Amino acid sequence: MDADERALRAEIIANCRWMNDSGLNAGTSGNISARWGDRMLITPSATPYAAMAPEMLASMPLEGDYGAWEGPLKPSTEWRFHLDILRARPEARAVVHTHAPYCSALAITRREIPAVHYMIAAFGGATVRCAEYAPFGTAALSANALAALEGRCACLLANHGMIAFGPSLEKAMWLAVELETLARQYHNALLIGGAVVLSDAQIEETLAAFKGYGLQDPPEPAA
Repeated sequence: MDADERALRAEIIANCRWMNDSGLNAGTSGNISARWGDRMLITPSATPYAAMAPEMLASMPLEGDYGAWEGPLKPSTEWRFHLDILRARPEARAVVHTHAPYCSALAITRREIPAVHYMIAAFGGATVRCAEYAPFGTAALSANALAALEGRCACLLANHGMIAFGPSLEKAMWLAVELETLARQYHNALLIGGAVVLSDAQIEETLAAFKGYGLQDPPEPAA
């Protein structure tokens, strides 16, 4: 691998370690992928982040032999939705999946996140949907995630966790943190009597303002 690819692999590992250190994830449950040319780089299965080195990441073709991989360790069990998102959403450069505590708590109740804060517009609309349940690592889970991500750049996974993607690894991580922040705010609002939800018009106003700041371009529809 060349120096640029090694640097991206190292960045993926650094972000994995950070998301565990920050409490956004725990153990080996989350995973991160990034687009590298016509391939996807993804964290390997069941490997502690502290012990991970750049050459241990799996490399998978975005087109061609679906599910093929190269590397010393097999890819994360969630490689399907990472690969399918990168294939279906050309604007996606990196995908972050975590079992973030508040996102997971809402996903366990199978709630979407409504427009309880204007920052929900950063995800492309007035809600962050909760994908229907399917077992981890399955084609069904990937299909459910793609449906929930239509017109959005993040979703919850029923009884599981969350997904966020962005035009760079840095932006995908930012969105993952913002999503967990929204989930915590919504959770806390439910504890004290419920939330006042912003109107669609108010979210459209925020989306327009975000374009001026360069914070969020509306996600393109899923292919």
